[in-house]
Amino acid sequence: MSSKASRTRLRARSAFRLSASALLSVMLAAPLGVVAAQRADGPSGTQVSGSLFGADAQTSPTPAPSTPAQRDATRPPGTEQRQTAPPGTTRPQDPTAPPGTERTSPTAPPGTQLPRETTPQRTQPQLPAETTPATTGAQTPVTTSGQTDESLQELMQPRPLPPMPSLARVGVISGDTIALSLNDAVRRALENNNDIEVARGSVRLAEAQLLSLRGIYDPVLTFRPEYSSSVSPVVNIFGGANQTGTVSRTDFNNDFSVTKQFGKGGGNYTYFFNNTRETTDASNTTLNPFYSSNQGLTFTQPLWRNRSIDNTRRNIRIQRKRLEQSDADFRRRTIEVIAQVQRAYWDLVFALRDEQNQIANLNLARENFRRTEASVAAGAVAPLERAEIQTELSNRESALLLATQSVSIAENNLKNLILRDPLAPEWSRVLVPTDQPSFDDTPVTLETALKEARDNRPELRRLRIDQEISDIDITYFKNQTKPQINLTGTLSTTGLAGTPSVATGTTLRDLIGGNPNANADAFLLQQLNRTRDEVGLPPIVPPQVAAETGVPTQFNGGYFRTLRNLFSFDTRNIVAGVTISIPLRNRTAEANLAAARIEREQLAANTRAQEQVVEVEVRNAAQSVETARRRVLAAREARENAELQLAGERRLYQVGRSTTFLLFQRENALVNARNQELRAETDYNKALAELQRATSTTLRVNNVVIETPTLD
Repeated sequence: MSSKASRTRLRARSAFRLSASALLSVMLAAPLGVVAAQRADGPSGTQVSGSLFGADAQTSPTPAPSTPAQRDATRPPGTEQRQTAPPGTTRPQDPTAPPGTERTSPTAPPGTQLPRETTPQRTQPQLPAETTPATTGAQTPVTTSGQTDESLQELMQPRPLPPMPSLARVGVISGDTIALSLNDAVRRALENNNDIEVARGSVRLAEAQLLSLRGIYDPVLTFRPEYSSSVSPVVNIFGGANQTGTVSRTDFNNDFSVTKQFGKGGGNYTYFFNNTRETTDASNTTLNPFYSSNQGLTFTQPLWRNRSIDNTRRNIRIQRKRLEQSDADFRRRTIEVIAQVQRAYWDLVFALRDEQNQIANLNLARENFRRTEASVAAGAVAPLERAEIQTELSNRESALLLATQSVSIAENNLKNLILRDPLAPEWSRVLVPTDQPSFDDTPVTLETALKEARDNRPELRRLRIDQEISDIDITYFKNQTKPQINLTGTLSTTGLAGTPSVATGTTLRDLIGGNPNANADAFLLQQLNRTRDEVGLPPIVPPQVAAETGVPTQFNGGYFRTLRNLFSFDTRNIVAGVTISIPLRNRTAEANLAAARIEREQLAANTRAQEQVVEVEVRNAAQSVETARRRVLAAREARENAELQLAGERRLYQVGRSTTFLLFQRENALVNARNQELRAETDYNKALAELQRATSTTLRVNNVVIETPTLD
């Protein structure tokens, strides 16, 4: 580079510092963004002509050639643009623009629209105030110098700092806050989450079903009072009919019974106690009214089939396993909800921190806007510098609004997990997390995580319980293929008493009497008397003795006499027997047994598949934790370097060696680096929560104790 060109650029910079207002005036009046300015600089009278964007600095005596790539020395930092075409040259048309469209020159001030160009003609450069662009079909008004001065004054006026955008969120009262730690969020979810309430209800339902099945072993007391009145015709002469040939009876019965099945052995018993009071007009009855009581015990005990297990005990054992499964499902659902709460909590932490970063970034842009306005008012920089800052200000304001929206979404997701009622007042309150993301540089041990998952995962526990249920089915159906042999027995006794219907007293009767053909004593007495009669001796006269007539005394009485006779066991009935049932083919039981064995094989395959799923989840979760750990370290280093770069860029900008565009880039890079660091930290905590879920250690880590339901 020649020393002459260097001196020319130095003089161009001096011209810009001394006449910024003149440049602004030229910029407003120039067509197609081309500015022609002439100014005598210094005592040498050197004339400088250039363009506002990419203009060449030339001297009158010896013009130095310049290229479009050279930087315009009269431009303030950060406003470099493409070099404009000199007067008399044809501007290339955008091949992507549709025909007949008007395109704004990149060098034109904001808000100016230039007419569509036609084929230009080579003309001589004119003064800025008299420049008239060549148009087709319409004439462009000529800008006067008075209007230029007015526009210049308007542009030079400082603009007020735009207000901060409102961060108020829909349906939320900003002043009403709830300080919420992660433990508080977990506790609220355990108390109020509807999914956990449904899972808790499933456990209670399984307990109720188990209690219902056990109710079959409860003793059943049956009481049946009955009143009966009948009049029956009697044709038998011994039926005791009256003159009308009928017999009337009136009975009042009170029957009690107790039935119970045994929980072991499969047997059952029935105890019965029946009572009857009967009144009749039959003439052949000796007791009227009379009381009759009957009690007994019936027992049945299987000896082969249904002895070790029957359908009732099978259902109870299976329901116990179902209760354990419902407990495992409740633990699994609780772990999932806690993991969701942890993820939602850290998402809210990130959203709030991101909103704070966006606010800080917006404040930096506002400060740059304030400084730029002061520089514009002082004439140190061109008003066009304001457009770049306002664009960046609008972009950062949009980013802040999106960050505020993310806060609302994250907060609503967390509220959905910790609130029970959609009408709860907490929906209109602001959640303020108090915990910060934690970080531990210790790597995860995969072997330990896999062992904990195999021991604790509720899904594997549920499959193991399914295998136990299948074993119960196999045992039951195998028992049903055996013959059925039942031992039965009955022991009963009867009591009777009543009011005699014939007179009761004492009479004299022969000691030996009766029919000789039926009574041995009477037959012997008859033979003796015959022998004595043959020898002329008188017959033997048997002595007479006193004898009672009517009903025996043990049957004479009321109901209590009946009970006395009942429990004296003078009358009893004992029955014992065996019932044998042998199925000839029993295909139903054999088919059920085969189906149970097939289900057992399917469960084994399902268990292996679920174990692989658990293996994959644990490995992926461990890798996510390790990746997030390394991301945190890398993001921290990137954030530190971004801070150093921004500090250096600010120093360069202060001394005029940098541009606003580069400064904004450094500020945005720092915000992104901070967000990446925060995202890495929150992702690390979310990855830890996922690893805890995959290994089912969430309850232990969060000090949550779940009571195991009672199975007995």
